[in-house]
Amino acid sequence: MTSAIATKDKIRAQGLSLFYGDNQALFDINLEMPEGSITAFIGPSGCGKSTLLRTLNRMNDLIPNVTINGEVLVDGENIYAPDTDVVNLRKNVGMVFQRPNPFPMSIYDNIAYGPRIHGIRKKRDLDEIVERSLQQAALWDEVKDRLGKSAMGLSGGQQQRLCIARLLAVDPQVLLMDEPTSALDPISTLKVEELTQELKSKYTIIIVTHNMQQAARISDTTAFFLNGVMVEHGVTDKLFTNPTDQRTEDYITGRFG
Repeated sequence: MTSAIATKDKIRAQGLSLFYGDNQALFDINLEMPEGSITAFIGPSGCGKSTLLRTLNRMNDLIPNVTINGEVLVDGENIYAPDTDVVNLRKNVGMVFQRPNPFPMSIYDNIAYGPRIHGIRKKRDLDEIVERSLQQAALWDEVKDRLGKSAMGLSGGQQQRLCIARLLAVDPQVLLMDEPTSALDPISTLKVEELTQELKSKYTIIIVTHNMQQAARISDTTAFFLNGVMVEHGVTDKLFTNPTDQRTEDYITGRFG
């Protein structure tokens, strides 16, 4: 973990509230997520952290009866503005899910899928993108001799790194990770954590995790959520060692959650 925190905000939530029908799930969230760093969302189940993560690339648009008030700014532009190109938004702000979800096709085609959708057709270009993305995801050496084999034959940890490589192939700016290691064994978890550390030099990463030790190990800033409210946000080291809110201290010391 680095002590140097980037000062420019890549993403900013302003007065963000979200409702599922009549049920309010997020309450007036104001949060800055610095560029070139890792921001962790922590809190007990059902506290709103994954809901907030999905607002950052409008994944909640896919859920019926959702109402969102407030703004989410990416590079100063409100992504909820009526003229937003949501397809382009999700290319720039990609997501890795809790369970690895490779496509039932070859390793190569998993990585080439996004670039092909965005108009890249030349095999030489696709070859370069596939190799670069797998290199960035620390997977190339493990799969370079079986690119034509099904991605479903990879281990869980390899599948999750493949999903990260699939995101990187379309050259995003932000990586959203929703508990990306919760389904993985400890060795695979460590590899994904090491990978996030390497990637933050080029990407802004926001990670939801139930694992407080993981947040402490890899994030630069941490936000603690409880019942849809952001209780506290700050530099990770300070939040874990000297929180300003008693509820934060109670949670990180295991008194609830």
